[in-house]
Amino acid sequence: MEYLTTEETANFLKISTWTLYRYVRLKEIPFSKPRGRLIFNRQKLETWVDESEEKSILILKKNFKNIIKDLTQQPLSAINSLEEETVMAKTKSKSRYSFPYGSIYQRRKNGRWTIDYYKDGKRFQEVIKNATCWQDAHDALFLKKFDKQNEVETKMKPTTFRDYAEIFMRNYSMPNKKSWKCDSYALEAHLKPFFGKFILNDITPLLIEKFRSEKLKAGLKRTSTNRLLALLKKMFSTAMTWNFADNNPVKAVKFFSEKDSIKERILKESEELKLLAESTDHLKLIISTALNTGMRKGEILALTWNQIDLRQRLIKVIKTKSGEDREIPINNVLFELLKGLKKNSDYVFINSKTSKPFKSVQHSFKNACHRAGIKNMRFHDLRHSFASRLIQKGCDIETLRAILGHYSITVTERYIHTDRDQKQKAVNLLSKVKKELKTYDFGDKFGDKIQDDARISLFSVN
Repeated sequence: MEYLTTEETANFLKISTWTLYRYVRLKEIPFSKPRGRLIFNRQKLETWVDESEEKSILILKKNFKNIIKDLTQQPLSAINSLEEETVMAKTKSKSRYSFPYGSIYQRRKNGRWTIDYYKDGKRFQEVIKNATCWQDAHDALFLKKFDKQNEVETKMKPTTFRDYAEIFMRNYSMPNKKSWKCDSYALEAHLKPFFGKFILNDITPLLIEKFRSEKLKAGLKRTSTNRLLALLKKMFSTAMTWNFADNNPVKAVKFFSEKDSIKERILKESEELKLLAESTDHLKLIISTALNTGMRKGEILALTWNQIDLRQRLIKVIKTKSGEDREIPINNVLFELLKGLKKNSDYVFINSKTSKPFKSVQHSFKNACHRAGIKNMRFHDLRHSFASRLIQKGCDIETLRAILGHYSITVTERYIHTDRDQKQKAVNLLSKVKKELKTYDFGDKFGDKIQDDARISLFSVN
């Protein structure tokens, strides 16, 4: 199933986002709202559009027949009076007749009837030369709006990938994504040099497979290649919505498995003591915050005092990667650290030299790890360590997902790691056999009954 965002749905239906929100508020359109995020199923939208159009046509045809029937059944005097009212309306309001699907009006200068309607998000105003009355104009409006045989299919002219990349960046990536600079780099460094000269509809799954093979030969990792394919897939998805492409060839390309590339690096408690001992004062506070909240580096550096409620012991994380705010409880360790900090600025962690929040701690963190003798440790591994420690203490995965702010439990599962000590403790559970079994000799001199009893007792672990 393909799900669309609010902007994608508005573009798909050729309506404004305000109109879409009104449909949602009145529950006139199928939608779903998992965890507060408004999404739309593309298949249900297509069915809804078809059903709504058929229903509207039937109602309009019925109403039109009733109008004609009422007019033909009225006496001549009534029709003349209707014409007189029309003439009077002309002088006051240009004799415009509005319908749910458009309007018609008669021009003052030449008396010609004109139809006015919207189609595919564009406004059309056409003069009906052969119309002698408002009924003729209404017939023409009805046919133009609903008769699909008379519709003129307008297609976008062929667009190269290079030209569409600019459209995608300007209209989708920059307005909607915080990581739009990453998209810009991926386009300039990888996608444009390979696909730039191709027309969008000429890009095939085979061509994408060749692109992927070339990137692997050039030394790019599988995870990085998958990120490029994900961007390419999104570009074709929007291209289909905006009528620049007929299909999405990336859907036929299978992404690389990333199970083997997941980096498992958990900070041990002994390593934590060494790391904190070798860290500067401001880095100690930042590391402790990461290990006790599981917050991302960017979320910690942008943390303000307005987000912290020491009375209720809560941190409200805003502007998150998932786009949804979340609350993280403050434990006793972090509470004592925050309580002792001075509020010299709106931000919690301030560079004493510049009196501004830290932009990065990558250099200082790397040096602290080097002095502590800790290898292959990234700052993001502190978030993994936080998740692993909670799981060891018995935290359930749904609670962990809410604290980390993941949209899906599948993402949270990647943060759950088991070290060698945990594995050893797990297999040692089978060695906890009852004391009396140690005196048994499971040789052939014992009967089958003794051996069966021993096997049963072996798995009766205390």
